[in-house]
Amino acid sequence: MRNCLLSYDYITVKNEYKLAETTSNNNMEAVVVSEEKNEGLAAVLSLMLPGVGQFYNGHFIWGIVWFIITPGFWLGTGGTLGWIFHILSSIQAYRQSVKINRA
Repeated sequence: MRNCLLSYDYITVKNEYKLAETTSNNNMEAVVVSEEKNEGLAAVLSLMLPGVGQFYNGHFIWGIVWFIITPGFWLGTGGTLGWIFHILSSIQAYRQSVKINRA
């Protein structure tokens, strides 16, 4: 082990938590590791019902926004722009899950 302030040794425990031992003060910290999300599932869920893919990813505010905005554009524009927002919500759900998997 190194003896410096920013040095950590990580041990994986049950694929959900990492146990970190700080070398500077010998305290134990539990760090939550997010589970991987299926990008395709997130995109398809959001394509079927905008906002559901965001809920799957854990982004509840974005899910509510898409759930309100998309039907508004379907009704407000007579169906002209609604499909665009379906696709945009699907793309965002896909990108959010990719970002979650990278972290």
